[in-house]
Amino acid sequence: MQVTRFDIQGPVLLTPARFGDHRGFFSETYSRRRFAEATGEDVEFVQDNHSLSRDAGTLRGLHFQRHPTAQGKLVRVVRGALLDVAVDLRHGSATFGRHVRAELTADNGAQLWVPVGFAHGFCTLVPDTEVVYKVTSYYSPADDGGVIWNDADIGIEWPFPADKLVLSDKDTRLPRLADLPPLF
Repeated sequence: MQVTRFDIQGPVLLTPARFGDHRGFFSETYSRRRFAEATGEDVEFVQDNHSLSRDAGTLRGLHFQRHPTAQGKLVRVVRGALLDVAVDLRHGSATFGRHVRAELTADNGAQLWVPVGFAHGFCTLVPDTEVVYKVTSYYSPADDGGVIWNDADIGIEWPFPADKLVLSDKDTRLPRLADLPPLF
């Protein structure tokens, strides 16, 4: 497994080895032992989620869950491609409000570990992109939260202009980072 670290402590890009031949490939996409060695965290995943975004330019995020059901996420693409983003929401962190980004594709097999204390979002690069992600806590509507995708204080450069993005109504009404209370 290839492990890529960022300038922000916490998120890690994990690229499992693939063993291929004329039939296709095999890849061990998750091993608790290898995950702990790569991230320094021994977490228990309790739920797997799978989403399909039909249009290129579909932006989902930036989402998080508050305590007591805060979630870490291990995100991978099984069809298509996306730009994946994690924003540091840890008050007191030297990197508070900064973000990391990685291109996850079905072809590259890369996975982004988004630990508790980060907002997560992605923008699809091609049509019919499917995302599978493991989470460390069950979904809780009462603890659901987010940050607006185009917050100038965060400064994410999305791969499409704003008028070409496909967003949910919910994601267009999220607060700015500066308007959030301390969460993590």
